[in-house]
Amino acid sequence: MRRGLLAAVVLVAGASVASGAFAQAKPEVLVKQRQAVMTLQGKYFGPLAGMAQGKLPYNAQVVQRNAGFLDNLTRMAWDGFDPRTRNEKSRALPAIYNDSAKFKEAAARLENETAKLYQLGRGGDEAAVKAQIGAVGKACGGCHDNFRQKQ
Repeated sequence: MRRGLLAAVVLVAGASVASGAFAQAKPEVLVKQRQAVMTLQGKYFGPLAGMAQGKLPYNAQVVQRNAGFLDNLTRMAWDGFDPRTRNEKSRALPAIYNDSAKFKEAAARLENETAKLYQLGRGGDEAAVKAQIGAVGKACGGCHDNFRQKQ
Protein backbone atom coordinates (compact mmCIF):
# COMPACT_ATOMS: atom_id res chain seq x y z
CA MET A 1 0.00 0.00 0.00
CA ARG A 2 2.81 2.34 0.92
CA ARG A 3 4.60 1.60 -2.33
CA GLY A 4 1.40 2.31 -4.32
CA LEU A 5 0.91 5.62 -2.54
CA LEU A 6 4.51 6.60 -3.24
CA ALA A 7 4.08 5.72 -6.93
CA ALA A 8 0.92 7.82 -7.12
CA VAL A 9 2.67 10.80 -5.53
CA VAL A 10 5.58 10.48 -7.96
CA LEU A 11 3.18 10.32 -10.93
CA VAL A 12 1.24 13.37 -9.80
CA ALA A 13 4.44 15.32 -9.18
CA GLY A 14 5.81 14.31 -12.59
CA ALA A 15 2.61 15.36 -14.33
CA SER A 16 2.69 18.70 -12.55
CA VAL A 17 6.26 19.33 -13.64
CA ALA A 18 5.48 18.31 -17.23
CA SER A 19 2.40 20.51 -17.45
CA GLY A 20 4.35 23.39 -15.89
CA ALA A 21 7.12 22.96 -18.45
CA PHE A 22 4.62 23.06 -21.30
CA ALA A 23 2.91 26.12 -19.87
CA GLN A 24 6.27 27.87 -19.88
CA ALA A 25 7.07 27.05 -23.51
CA LYS A 26 7.87 30.21 -25.40
CA PRO A 27 5.30 31.23 -28.01
CA GLU A 28 7.90 31.19 -30.80
CA VAL A 29 8.81 27.61 -29.87
CA LEU A 30 5.16 26.56 -30.01
CA VAL A 31 4.88 28.06 -33.50
CA LYS A 32 8.01 26.25 -34.68
CA GLN A 33 6.72 22.98 -33.27
CA ARG A 34 3.31 23.22 -34.94
CA GLN A 35 4.94 24.22 -38.23
CA ALA A 36 7.29 21.24 -37.99
CA VAL A 37 4.33 18.92 -37.47
CA MET A 38 2.55 20.35 -40.49
CA THR A 39 5.68 20.00 -42.61
CA LEU A 40 5.77 16.33 -41.69
CA GLN A 41 2.07 15.98 -42.47
CA GLY A 42 2.81 17.29 -45.96
CA LYS A 43 5.72 14.88 -46.34
CA TYR A 44 3.61 11.83 -45.52
CA PHE A 45 0.41 12.98 -47.21
CA GLY A 46 2.08 13.93 -50.53
CA PRO A 47 2.69 10.37 -51.75
CA LEU A 48 -0.81 9.36 -50.70
CA ALA A 49 -2.31 12.23 -52.69
CA GLY A 50 -0.18 11.20 -55.64
CA MET A 51 -1.56 7.66 -55.43
CA ALA A 52 -5.15 8.87 -55.12
CA GLN A 53 -4.68 11.08 -58.20
CA GLY A 54 -3.05 8.28 -60.21
CA LYS A 55 0.26 10.14 -60.41
CA LEU A 56 2.03 7.45 -58.40
CA PRO A 57 1.45 3.70 -58.42
CA TYR A 58 -0.60 2.44 -55.51
CA ASN A 59 1.61 0.90 -52.81
CA ALA A 60 -0.24 -0.65 -49.88
CA GLN A 61 2.85 -0.68 -47.67
CA VAL A 62 3.44 3.05 -48.16
CA VAL A 63 -0.26 3.70 -47.50
CA GLN A 64 -0.14 1.78 -44.22
CA ARG A 65 3.06 3.45 -43.05
CA ASN A 66 2.14 6.99 -44.05
CA ALA A 67 -1.43 6.71 -42.80
CA GLY A 68 -0.06 5.55 -39.44
CA PHE A 69 2.29 8.51 -39.25
CA LEU A 70 -0.51 10.91 -40.24
CA ASP A 71 -2.84 9.43 -37.67
CA ASN A 72 -0.35 10.42 -34.99
CA LEU A 73 0.79 13.71 -36.50
CA THR A 74 -2.73 15.09 -36.85
CA ARG A 75 -3.09 15.09 -33.07
CA MET A 76 0.19 16.92 -32.41
CA ALA A 77 -0.07 20.44 -33.82
CA TRP A 78 -3.12 21.74 -31.99
CA ASP A 79 -1.54 22.59 -28.64
CA GLY A 80 0.85 24.83 -30.57
CA PHE A 81 -2.05 27.16 -31.35
CA ASP A 82 -1.94 28.59 -27.86
CA PRO A 83 -3.41 32.13 -27.62
CA ARG A 84 0.06 33.36 -26.61
CA THR A 85 1.18 32.64 -30.19
CA ARG A 86 -1.36 35.08 -31.68
CA ASN A 87 1.26 37.75 -32.40
CA GLU A 88 4.06 35.45 -33.52
CA LYS A 89 5.08 35.47 -37.17
CA SER A 90 3.16 32.73 -38.94
CA ARG A 91 0.40 32.30 -41.48
CA ALA A 92 -2.19 31.54 -38.79
CA LEU A 93 -5.22 33.77 -39.15
CA PRO A 94 -6.85 35.52 -36.16
CA ALA A 95 -9.93 33.34 -36.75
CA ILE A 96 -8.09 30.52 -34.96
CA TYR A 97 -8.29 32.47 -31.75
CA ASN A 98 -11.46 34.47 -32.44
CA ASP A 99 -13.55 31.44 -33.40
CA SER A 100 -11.80 28.68 -31.52
CA ALA A 101 -14.88 26.42 -31.57
CA LYS A 102 -14.85 26.37 -35.39
CA PHE A 103 -11.09 25.78 -35.38
CA LYS A 104 -11.41 22.89 -32.93
CA GLU A 105 -14.19 21.43 -35.07
CA ALA A 106 -11.94 21.58 -38.15
CA ALA A 107 -9.09 19.97 -36.21
CA ALA A 108 -11.39 17.17 -35.01
CA ARG A 109 -12.60 16.61 -38.58
CA LEU A 110 -9.01 16.15 -39.76
CA GLU A 111 -8.25 13.78 -36.89
CA ASN A 112 -11.36 11.70 -37.65
CA GLU A 113 -10.71 11.52 -41.39
CA THR A 114 -7.09 10.55 -40.80
CA ALA A 115 -8.09 7.85 -38.30
CA LYS A 116 -10.47 6.43 -40.94
CA LEU A 117 -7.64 6.46 -43.48
CA TYR A 118 -5.42 4.56 -41.07
CA GLN A 119 -8.08 1.90 -40.55
CA LEU A 120 -8.85 1.59 -44.27
CA GLY A 121 -5.15 1.47 -45.12
CA ARG A 122 -4.78 -1.60 -42.98
CA GLY A 123 -7.67 -3.28 -44.80
CA GLY A 124 -6.32 -3.18 -48.34
CA ASP A 125 -9.37 -1.85 -50.25
CA GLU A 126 -7.59 0.40 -52.74
CA ALA A 127 -10.72 2.22 -53.93
CA ALA A 128 -11.86 2.94 -50.36
CA VAL A 129 -8.36 4.12 -49.41
CA LYS A 130 -8.17 6.47 -52.39
CA ALA A 131 -11.58 7.93 -51.57
CA GLN A 132 -10.51 8.44 -47.96
CA ILE A 133 -7.28 10.12 -49.04
CA GLY A 134 -9.52 12.61 -50.80
CA ALA A 135 -11.53 13.11 -47.59
CA VAL A 136 -8.33 13.77 -45.64
CA GLY A 137 -7.19 16.26 -48.29
CA LYS A 138 -10.53 18.03 -48.11
CA ALA A 139 -10.27 18.26 -44.30
CA CYS A 140 -6.74 19.69 -44.59
CA GLY A 141 -7.82 22.17 -47.23
CA GLY A 142 -10.91 23.24 -45.30
CA CYS A 143 -8.79 24.20 -42.34
CA HIS A 144 -6.26 26.01 -44.51
CA ASP A 145 -9.00 27.88 -46.37
CA ASN A 146 -10.45 29.27 -43.14
CA PHE A 147 -7.49 29.54 -40.80
CA ARG A 148 -4.32 30.09 -42.83
CA GLN A 149 -3.14 33.08 -44.83
CA LYS A 150 -2.79 32.49 -48.54
CA GLN A 151 0.74 32.49 -49.92
